[in-house]
Amino acid sequence: MTGFEHFAWFGGGLVVLSGVTIALLRWQRVGIGAFPLWALARASLQLAVIALLLHGILSVPWTVVGFLALMLTTASWTAVRRLSELWHGRRAATLGVLLGSATALSIVFSLGLVPFGTRYLVATAGIVIGNSMTGSTLAGRNFLRAARTRSLEVESWLALGATPAQAHAEIGREAVRESLLPTLDQTKSTGLVTLPGAFVGALFGGASPVDAAQFQLVVLASVLLAMSVTGIVVTRVVGTTPYLTPQPVQP
Repeated sequence: MTGFEHFAWFGGGLVVLSGVTIALLRWQRVGIGAFPLWALARASLQLAVIALLLHGILSVPWTVVGFLALMLTTASWTAVRRLSELWHGRRAATLGVLLGSATALSIVFSLGLVPFGTRYLVATAGIVIGNSMTGSTLAGRNFLRAARTRSLEVESWLALGATPAQAHAEIGREAVRESLLPTLDQTKSTGLVTLPGAFVGALFGGASPVDAAQFQLVVLASVLLAMSVTGIVVTRVVGTTPYLTPQPVQP
């Protein structure tokens, strides 16, 4: 099989997978249209560009700073768009992603859990920042849904003299807890149900199974910390909302 034939076969397979996904969601009237195909197409283009950029970044270490800034900016912007309906949602999303990622990465590299090199920094940061973005979105949207459902409870607290932060405190804790559950389930089932990408990628890169397992454990622990910090920051910021009736969540 030639290179072009392999590319065509691979691309066709991705289209089939996306087509089945879209057909299933449309059949069940989920209502997200062709977004899965668009998301995959965008991911393909971005990965192609990133692959070219990484080749230069790994050759010139100082350029990693700019690449990390690009990842943080993109992650923050994505989270901001999802939380724009929340009170100070843009500020909450940005602070959550930045503080969550910075906290986890600072501890990982200051303790020497991962060697401080461009290759490891880019790999670890990419995973941690991406999960901080996800944690920001999940915590914020869970907060908004719970606040709308429990609006009478919030109004009661406010009527009794509580501050908005106090009235939304339990809702915030619940939102953080719900945002962490999928990651916690995946963490506890690692090795039995799932073989995470960091572990498999390290093996493919030539690392021993022990080294790959150690790297994966560092990633899992740092992701949990980053998502926890992000979720707490997001819910604390948006929990100061003075509004009694939050706006509906948009997909």
